[in-house]
Amino acid sequence: MLKNFVLASSLLLAAGCTTVPITGRRQLSLVSDSEMNTLAITQYKQTLGTAKLSTNAEQTAMVRRVGQRVAAAVEQYFKQQGQSSQLEGYQWEFNLIDDPKTVNAWCMPGGKVAVYSGILPLTRDENGLAVVLGHEISHAVAKHGAERMSDQLAAQLGGTALSTALSQNPTVTNTLFQQAVGVGTQGMLLKFSRRQESEADHLGLIFMAMAGYNPEGAIPFWERMAAQSQTNMPAFLSDHPSDATRIADLKSLMPEALKYYKPR
Repeated sequence: MLKNFVLASSLLLAAGCTTVPITGRRQLSLVSDSEMNTLAITQYKQTLGTAKLSTNAEQTAMVRRVGQRVAAAVEQYFKQQGQSSQLEGYQWEFNLIDDPKTVNAWCMPGGKVAVYSGILPLTRDENGLAVVLGHEISHAVAKHGAERMSDQLAAQLGGTALSTALSQNPTVTNTLFQQAVGVGTQGMLLKFSRRQESEADHLGLIFMAMAGYNPEGAIPFWERMAAQSQTNMPAFLSDHPSDATRIADLKSLMPEALKYYKPR
């Protein structure tokens, strides 16, 4: 039985793998970008349809301004690497949800982003917000959601193609997608692996620096988040690396990130 499992795993790995930008890590890929983006658009519309969008014009403008700058940096990076096709189908959208009790933000495949107003007191300014958006956008462009979806298709449906799974088991498949991108009762509770979280930290530093935000601001932001988590674990910190590990990793990555930083 173990032999069959190993053989099946080998066949799945041979069937499709992609490479995470910047880190170069190989990941299982059984789901196309277009399939993930289509599912994401549907889920995003449903979420916004039930959420209360912020009427604070200044804060909403800030979220969109910072988001667009980070997104432009992402596009610049991929263009420089000759990999603009990796962002094909992306339609960036940034919305601020009026929910002061939810300390969270997320980016779905295809560039659909939401920030909850509860995280703004911790971001404090545009630079702090760039830390958050850089991190969340990195989850999307690193295809962490697709990787989780692929893992779940392999584990639960034997590596069935997403299109087949949708036609044969639409309810199960949509549940798998929601789990892959982290749909939860308190907004989107993104529960990525610690490896993916650390990877998003790494990519996020690079992208925010390219956008003209000081990556050194990531350390005090995460220190504020750590202090917050001592009394009440925010959704944003779900399954993230330990505070000490994250700070140490950020410090070790800072020389690399600062090479990309050009203040605006």
